[in-house]
Amino acid sequence: MDTATSDMEKMALAEGADRKLLIAVDFGTTFSGVAWAQTRRPDVQTIIIQWPDSTSGGLEGISSDKVPTELRYEGSECKWGFQVDDFGPRHQWFKLDLDPTQSRGVSDLSRLYPDQHALPPGYNASGEKLCTDYLTALRKHTEEVLKHKLPQSILKSTPIEYIITVPAVWSDTAQAKTRSCAEAAGMGKQLMIISEPEAAAIYALHAMDPHSIKIGDTFVLCDAGGGTVDLISYTVSALKPILQVEEAATGTGRLCGSTFLNRIFNKFLVDKLGLNEEWDEEVVEDAMKRFELVTKKAFRGSPTEEFVIPVPGLADNPAQGVRRGKFRMTGAEVSAIFEPVVQEVVTLVRGQITATNKTVKAVLLVGGFGQNAYLRETIRASVDQSIEVMQPPNGWTAVVRGALMKGLSQLEPTTARVKVASRSARKHYGTERMAKYDAVKHAKRPNYWDAYDGEYKINDMDWFIRKGDPVTEDKAFKRQYHKVWPVAEGHNKAVSQDLLMSQDPDNTGAPVYKDSGDVRYLARLTADLSCIPPNDLAQKTGKDGRQYYSVHYDIEMTYYSAHTKYAMVYKNVKYDSVTVEYV
Repeated sequence: MDTATSDMEKMALAEGADRKLLIAVDFGTTFSGVAWAQTRRPDVQTIIIQWPDSTSGGLEGISSDKVPTELRYEGSECKWGFQVDDFGPRHQWFKLDLDPTQSRGVSDLSRLYPDQHALPPGYNASGEKLCTDYLTALRKHTEEVLKHKLPQSILKSTPIEYIITVPAVWSDTAQAKTRSCAEAAGMGKQLMIISEPEAAAIYALHAMDPHSIKIGDTFVLCDAGGGTVDLISYTVSALKPILQVEEAATGTGRLCGSTFLNRIFNKFLVDKLGLNEEWDEEVVEDAMKRFELVTKKAFRGSPTEEFVIPVPGLADNPAQGVRRGKFRMTGAEVSAIFEPVVQEVVTLVRGQITATNKTVKAVLLVGGFGQNAYLRETIRASVDQSIEVMQPPNGWTAVVRGALMKGLSQLEPTTARVKVASRSARKHYGTERMAKYDAVKHAKRPNYWDAYDGEYKINDMDWFIRKGDPVTEDKAFKRQYHKVWPVAEGHNKAVSQDLLMSQDPDNTGAPVYKDSGDVRYLARLTADLSCIPPNDLAQKTGKDGRQYYSVHYDIEMTYYSAHTKYAMVYKNVKYDSVTVEYV
């Protein structure tokens, strides 16, 4: 190594002490995207657009803002993304296997129009293995691309941190599985997790003309992708020093993305032309490419429109509308394909507008399907005419761009442009407590005598957050609890508190008791008191004249973009903390 090179590497190491390379991954249901930036140059944010295909295997086989979230195993080789061709079985939609509890995982569309080449969930590989293998391929490719974008000295000296996006409505189990898969894929222990709609909103609002935004404005963001459609609403709460928004309604989502247009079109072709003697898979492939690249984008909703679909090799058949290897589709036929999918999206949008209980200024459409002109115009015709329907720039990559912006602002707060100040709680969260028995309020419930307080008690729920409550991000707040036990029983080595939650799907209100409604266990916090001498524990005399140890402690809660952290605090010492689900 020459002296000049050595000096350059030393300089890079010195400068790299406060530099990080941030890589954001939008791990999507049907397509995934990657963006990167350096904390020393946060203004330069780059989308990866080079992907290997089925023939080249190199860096530049296909140019696209995103890559398909698909896998195929061929012996010991794992094909991914554009390497997976249209023929033969493949794994797709496996991201959804990380959270099978979500009711949106199955819709009428997914039952009526399955992909004929998709392998069933769990076939020859678990959802976790599929996600890990895919994220591994994505990471390796990304890091290979960066070798051609940055000097080796920078890459060697700069720590890399990853951000990965997840649906806002995922459970704590799905969050943990996502993190585990990403870590197993080599994305590191310092992984940041950010919710998809929040990331999309950060970019979409940042991309808007700031002079058109006022305090009190409410926006509905619709992230319409290939597989899923997610909605979230925000109200502007501040404009300076940066734009701040508060969640206006609980997010919703469903499997009704643009992939279903392709599936319905496939069924339409089979029903229409499947009996033609020359019908085969190659005919379907050429027809699907034209529908995907031209027809879906050009359709405007007029029944008089006409589209030419290539069906090479099919014999002329006037009854089927086939002539010279081409098939003509009317606007009415294309409309019938769009209708069941678009109407589900419209229902979601209108439901979200209603849920805000506010005057909505605009609906912002992002995601691949969100850029569709027919979807935009149908939504525009289905909502109040005072509501604008807009497609922000770079809508297909809004999630990954917003995730990168959010990640940069976490590391370098001065780069923040949009902040989500609070969100709407998606569930009830609380603990079980002892309460004084009330013969009227607690009729027909079992009670017991509490010798310390000298009264009858009952166990009921203490909900410290109720569904729909505004939750402030990044700000800890505490709730005090109290436990007593007889001194005669000795020094307790630990004090525990279970955290519970309720989804309340029918919005009937928080359950009063743990055994009513859908109350479920979330996590357990434990304070180890074994190091505290018994004489240092507070003692009180109970109503029965006996001595009791009396311990007051706090549960501290901090809410972040895609997870929540709880801690148990005793005498200003944090004894235990646990990271659980997004609220």
